[in-house]
Amino acid sequence: MTASDPVTITFHGAAGTVTGSCMELALGSKRILVDCGLFQGSRTLETLNHGDFGFDVRDIDAVVLTHAHIDHCGLLPKLVAQGYHGPIYCTPATSDLLEYMLADAGRIQESEATRRNRRRDRQDHAHFEPLYTEQDGLKAWRATRPTPLCEWFEPAEGFRVRFWNAGHILGSASAEIEIGSEGSSIKLLCSGDIGPDNKEFYPDPAAPHGLDYVVCESTYGNRSREDVSIEQRRDVLEREIKDALVKGGNLVIPVFALERTQELVTDIIRLAEANRIPGVPVFVDSPLASKATTVFAAHSRELEDLDGINILHHPQVRYVEDPAESMRLNLMSGAIILSASGMCEAGRIRHHLKHNLPRRESTVLIVGYQAQGTLGRVLEDGATRVRISGEDISVRARIRHIDTYSAHADREELHAWIKARFPIRGGLFLSHGEPEAVAGLEALVQPDDLSLKIVKPAIGETWMLRAGHPPKRLSTGRADIQQAMGHDWQNDYADFATSLKQELAHIKGDAARRRVIAEMRRLLGAAQEG
Repeated sequence: MTASDPVTITFHGAAGTVTGSCMELALGSKRILVDCGLFQGSRTLETLNHGDFGFDVRDIDAVVLTHAHIDHCGLLPKLVAQGYHGPIYCTPATSDLLEYMLADAGRIQESEATRRNRRRDRQDHAHFEPLYTEQDGLKAWRATRPTPLCEWFEPAEGFRVRFWNAGHILGSASAEIEIGSEGSSIKLLCSGDIGPDNKEFYPDPAAPHGLDYVVCESTYGNRSREDVSIEQRRDVLEREIKDALVKGGNLVIPVFALERTQELVTDIIRLAEANRIPGVPVFVDSPLASKATTVFAAHSRELEDLDGINILHHPQVRYVEDPAESMRLNLMSGAIILSASGMCEAGRIRHHLKHNLPRRESTVLIVGYQAQGTLGRVLEDGATRVRISGEDISVRARIRHIDTYSAHADREELHAWIKARFPIRGGLFLSHGEPEAVAGLEALVQPDDLSLKIVKPAIGETWMLRAGHPPKRLSTGRADIQQAMGHDWQNDYADFATSLKQELAHIKGDAARRRVIAEMRRLLGAAQEG
């Protein structure tokens, strides 16, 4: 490594999409990753997790992890399983969370593989192997190096890093990175995920200014939210709970096990203690959420707004561990059920949806971001039928949505965060956002400095970085990955299959229906031959 070695950044995920966060920074032969996350969303997008990494695992010297959400850390077990032996730097709270997050991710991979292989409609498919195992997850957790905020560390020769509070979830951080020799280094800031104003538990995000490059998330780059206080947020939740329970059915809330669960439980307890909601039973049906809550309790002195509340133990809240008890919840009515996963793609929420979506008296309350191609997004967009684990399910339940619990800064908050980093001497990379969100944030930021180079990177792109200069693209993105973004053919198939019988029933006469089926078969045959 010499002073003339180029510095490059390569985007291996979360570019044009909100999942799979992974950036590779290189200086000569030294390489570090910032995050190593799982792709989540459509089945096509998820297949990227089973492909090769866009780099040689043996070349990576260290990983710098911004936080414990699976879209940022979920491929760490695969990295370790394929031979990575280096450290994973993160904050102490993130390390504590990873013990449970990564082990649970491994169990999900194993159970999903078993479930797929047992499905009758997949008996003629090749045997499906799990992406990694629970033991791989624990091995990755053991590689963590807990590092406090605002303390410099050197993950590899030529790199200095320190963490700043990102205000997103417990332990979340932005990573300030200096690359190169002292006096001629490049100053880079990777935002991680930025939290909003009025976020429960944490102070506002903090980070340095006067940088060469900033990589900023853009999840809500084109969306503005009403500015509400925590008390106003609880008012909204109170109305949703009362409106749901008056119908006599269950209120099912798909939740992220980490952060969203703890916020909702805190607010429900507050409402219950103030006699603002009836004495309804509340079930947190996610073993991972239970474990994450123990980490929150251990770090309670670092958190704001708890004021002595013990979210682990409250007479109205029951944490469900046993799978049989989880299934028995489907026999109930008039309960609040918080269950993971937050985008309805895996976990116990799937069987709760199978039992509650057909019930007109039930309500499903969406409280988090739903990526394109996920079941949660399909429900949010108003589907009348969905497909869950190979079964067609009618949607008769009320589907409600509130965005007052977002852990992401909205358009104006991201704009303010970026402006606070000025001057940005080299360029601004807008990542971790769907194309419309990235374009919306770009349009807001560009007028602040017309000379600022704003880059909307694609997965697979490599850029050369030089202090005080705009970045230079060295390689283009991967076209095969771009085709996997957003809504895919399997989403289209699920939508088509669930409504096909009804559509055929609307055609008059059996002969006409048979002609339509014959024509569909003809088109399929022609497409296979062509």
